[in-house]
Amino acid sequence: QVQLVESGGGLVQAGGSLRLSCAASGWIVGTYTMGWFRQAPGKEREFVAQISRSGISTGYADSVKGRFTISRDSAKSTANLQMNSLKPEDTAVYYCAATRTIGARIAGEYAYWGQGTQVTVSS
Repeated sequence: QVQLVESGGGLVQAGGSLRLSCAASGWIVGTYTMGWFRQAPGKEREFVAQISRSGISTGYADSVKGRFTISRDSAKSTANLQMNSLKPEDTAVYYCAATRTIGARIAGEYAYWGQGTQVTVSS
């Protein structure tokens, strides 16, 4: 059974940093594209970042480009999201997801999801 479990969320002041981690079933991280999405109250789930199976190719939403960095550690079966220079508008529940689709940026393309972790950025 595929399992994705996020951790690392919390409360941080604007300008601060957080590192999210997604622990996945061992075979997932090395064979699937991994993505991070977020959903703020009253808004649709939106794409944040994705990383290829090899870890060589990454993609980011314009709103986080230059501030967030996605990475993966196949040895530890984790996919991570380093978030720097956080803004109040980054406040949301962040979800880890996995897909076989290369370069996927649409939530519907992802087959597996974690339960989410709350990130709150205070002004």
